[in-house]
Amino acid sequence: MIRETGNFLKEVKIVDTTLRDGEQTAGVVFSNEEKRRIADLLDLAGIYQIEAGVPVMKGDEKQAIKDIVNDKHRASILGWCRAVTDDIQEAIDCGLDAVCVSIPVSDVHIEKKLKKDRAWVHETAARAIDFAKSHELYVSCNAEDASRAKMEDLIIFARIAKNAGADRLRFCDTVGILGPSQTAEKISTLVHEVGIPIEIHAHNDFGMATANSIAAFEAGAEFISVTINGLGERAGNAALEEVVMALKYVENKPISFDISKLRTLSDMVAKASGREVPLNKPILGKNIFTLEAGIQVDGLAKDAKTYEVFHPSEIGGERQIVIGKHSGKSAVQIKFKEFGIELDDMLTDKILEMVRKQSVELKRALFEKELMYIYYRVVEKNGK
Repeated sequence: MIRETGNFLKEVKIVDTTLRDGEQTAGVVFSNEEKRRIADLLDLAGIYQIEAGVPVMKGDEKQAIKDIVNDKHRASILGWCRAVTDDIQEAIDCGLDAVCVSIPVSDVHIEKKLKKDRAWVHETAARAIDFAKSHELYVSCNAEDASRAKMEDLIIFARIAKNAGADRLRFCDTVGILGPSQTAEKISTLVHEVGIPIEIHAHNDFGMATANSIAAFEAGAEFISVTINGLGERAGNAALEEVVMALKYVENKPISFDISKLRTLSDMVAKASGREVPLNKPILGKNIFTLEAGIQVDGLAKDAKTYEVFHPSEIGGERQIVIGKHSGKSAVQIKFKEFGIELDDMLTDKILEMVRKQSVELKRALFEKELMYIYYRVVEKNGK
């Protein structure tokens, strides 16, 4: 069962769903061994719970879940199920200690997708939750499309889930339609009116997933659902790396997750998914610690805190200075010091003039060998 001891009660509980919702990214498939390696590293990093997959898919999916369970992690291992007893039985067969029992709660999903009514949803959810609890499973009740449900309907559903024995409610912003203030209001209302622990599961269709997750936590949510690199359907989910770093540096909250593992996790998932991390991706994109503008390089040289909130090494990264159109004298001198060359002001000015001209012609920053070629040309021309 899920442990409620140690530091976990004092901190947000991070639920990673890379192996389930992340793999639902169009065209992404993880091998069973890749799933096990990702789960191992997540556990080593201190994740609270791993959503390992969908047991009712059987075959390789069910075997991967069984293997992850048998690897004996410290983290709780959760399986995603529809509100169907057969799905939950498949999860029991995998040896899981927790299940996510999922059912739609918005009018559009109930009427258009399920072609049922709300009474059927309530009865079906309660029956599935009761079945899972009768087998001593931890139950996260997954309210699909909760963000588009009427609040009065959602409160009634949450109370039914709680009375049936659900341990928490997963509030799903399934199509990423909310903003932070709306998210906070809805989560706060649910916490106050129902008193059931809340998990926020945010999608990123409008680029709000991380902000919504933090807003939900501040409003009383105890659990945040994430994926590594923000993988997930359509625009993806709240990104693990963004959420834990925002909690630490923006919200100044205690986290037990080992952020030094973020780079390795990101690289592992990028390779396994075939989805490269964008250069400008928050936290882990290569451009985060790559500088060209002269004013930034100069400030960084004087004190790293001028342009870095945290040191690159904290997440397994490294700072890189590139030289191009926007570089200044200080940047050029710092870069050439990396080559073991001290430049005086006159030489720096001449090199910088050629750098800017060539950078405009090439429409990019210059490679190191191109910088050295410019250096030798300038030195030869000036007799140094």
